[in-house]
Amino acid sequence: MALSKLEKRIRIKRRVRGKISGSSELPRLSVYKSNKEIYAQLIDDKNGKTLAFASSREKGVDAKGTKTEVSAAVGKAIAAKAKAAGIESIVFDRNGFVYHGRVKALADGAREGGLKF
Repeated sequence: MALSKLEKRIRIKRRVRGKISGSSELPRLSVYKSNKEIYAQLIDDKNGKTLAFASSREKGVDAKGTKTEVSAAVGKAIAAKAKAAGIESIVFDRNGFVYHGRVKALADGAREGGLKF
């Protein structure tokens, strides 16, 4: 029986999450995208805490232009919040999504904002 698109993504997500984990010194940048919005959060897996959060729905994020441009703006916003929290290096978790398009734009925006992957 063929797997659905969601089941395939969840299978990839589990495989990736088995290899990476976030801590307070090196948090995990988790990305989730829906058809309209994109979300990013910095997670400390050891303590089970979210350290910073940014999305395309927030008022502080410039949500003008194409979805890819908005994703880059979210990447810059999460980088700014990380800098404010004293975080400079992260582990990137694409959450089972292909590193292409909006996910790549968010990662590039975070790098421009000063985060090290």
